[in-house]
Parts: sequence; structure tokens; C-alpha cells
Amino acid sequence: MKIGLEIGEFAWEGGPAAMGRILADVASTADEAGVALIGVGDHLWQGPHAGGPEQPELECFTTLAFLAAHTRRCRLGPVVAGVHFRQPGLLAKTVTSLDVLSGGRAMLGIGVGWYEDEARGMGVPFPPLAERFGMLEETVQVCLRMWEGERGDERPFDGAHYRLERPLNAPQSLSRPHPPIMIGGGGEKRTLRLVARYADACNLYPGPDLPAKLDVLRGHCEAEGRDYDAIEKTCILPLTLGPDGSGTDELLGALRGIAAAGVDTVIGILSGPDPRRQVDVVAGKVIPEVAGL
Repeated sequence: MKIGLEIGEFAWEGGPAAMGRILADVASTADEAGVALIGVGDHLWQGPHAGGPEQPELECFTTLAFLAAHTRRCRLGPVVAGVHFRQPGLLAKTVTSLDVLSGGRAMLGIGVGWYEDEARGMGVPFPPLAERFGMLEETVQVCLRMWEGERGDERPFDGAHYRLERPLNAPQSLSRPHPPIMIGGGGEKRTLRLVARYADACNLYPGPDLPAKLDVLRGHCEAEGRDYDAIEKTCILPLTLGPDGSGTDELLGALRGIAAAGVDTVIGILSGPDPRRQVDVVAGKVIPEVAGL
């Protein structure tokens, strides 16, 4: 099993003036420890689970570019990008730029989004769910076209939601055939079908229905002619380690169960006022224990 981290909160001691220093320290420490992925939530407001919009929240791709400069090994990507925030051509170009500047370490995590209050508050259109699913599929299609060949498939793209006259992409991504695509969400009829059709990874929650979700994904893979084993199975969950690491044994027990269900990578959400301490515990007590799972 591999361990990734999502930076889920930014309410740190020292306020905005300290954020750059803390992020650099967290990223470099995690990278040296062997963390497989460092992700950032794609939000303009902090979510209600972490104090709501009055709490600090950094923009996703700006933060990822900063993290790229302070890491050498780990993958970097949004966990996950909301499809309503960006036109697909812009999204593909943004991920490509992150991939080039990081030496081929970008991934695209993407989903239909959920935070309607945030979108309305910031003036971002937030179409109905069915429409966002259509946007998600077309966005992935556009990204794959732009990542084809030396500078993208330049033929026009004419979809129900997006039209691109010339999907040109120069420079091209270093990751070949393209930056990995992870589709977030566990919806059995639409989301997991899109994973089977297009994605390199899924992203699920580790609830009691996890084995059933993976069975559904396996069925969609059979229907789409995809190799189920070629899709990376990831789960995301809060890191409940405690300030002194006292929750480590409980977390390791949960990770063993998740690994037994067939999950390859767990993405732990960093929260609280001292993310560096959490990274130290992950590096010293978690990664060595799960490497053989």
C-alpha cells in the first residue's frame, strides 16, 4: 500500500505570513519520507467540515505549483478538481504546465463538485448534477485529446457542453501517454462507469460498502473492455493521529482492512494546527508499516 496526503486545512499558527514556510516544510518532509502523492482540495472557500468559508483556503493549482518547487519525487494533483470551475482546455493546459514544471509528476483528479454555496458565493456557475456529469465526461475527453501526440489532436471538438476549434497543447506533457486521471466519487451508475471508461484511478471513501463499490467497478470494466487491475484504487480519509501519534495503531488497523479490500493507495487528509507533526508520524510510524500490505 502507498500513502498519499491531502493538505485539507490552512488555519496554522502565524497566519498567511507563515503559510509558505509551513507548506514548504510539510511538502519536503513528506516527499523525503516516501509519500506517493501530495494533493490539494480544489476550493475557493473552506468546507463546512473544517470550519466553513471564514477559514483560510488557498487556491488549488497555485498551491500545487508551489509544492512542485519543494518536492522531487511525489505526484502532485487536485483531490479533486471541480469540473464547474474551468473550461476543459484551460484545465488541460494547467495540468500540463504543472507536469512540465514538476518534471512529469502531475496528475488530474477530477469530479462533479458538490459545494454549491461556494460556487454561488464566488459567482461560478453550478449547473444541475446531471449536467455536471455530462461536463465531466466531455472534460476528460478534451484533456485526452489535448494530451495526444506531440501537441494534441488539433481537430475540432464539438460536444454538448464544450466546443473547441483547435485543441492545441504546446508544450506537451512530460507524463506519457498523459498525466494520470483519477475520477473521484463512488456513484455506481455514472461515476464508476466513467472510471472504467477513461480513468487511471478511482477515489472512494473507506466505508462498509467499499468492497461492493469495487465489485461494481469490476463489472463496469468488463463491460468497457478495461483491465480492472490496471486501475489504481485509492481511498481518502481523515488522519486521526492525535497530537502525540496515539491514534496510530487504530489508523494502521483501518489501513489493513482497506488494503484487504483491494485498495492500492490511501490519501490521508492533513488537518489541525500542526501538519508537520502529522507528517512526522506518517513518515515514522505509518509508511514503514503499510509498505508490505
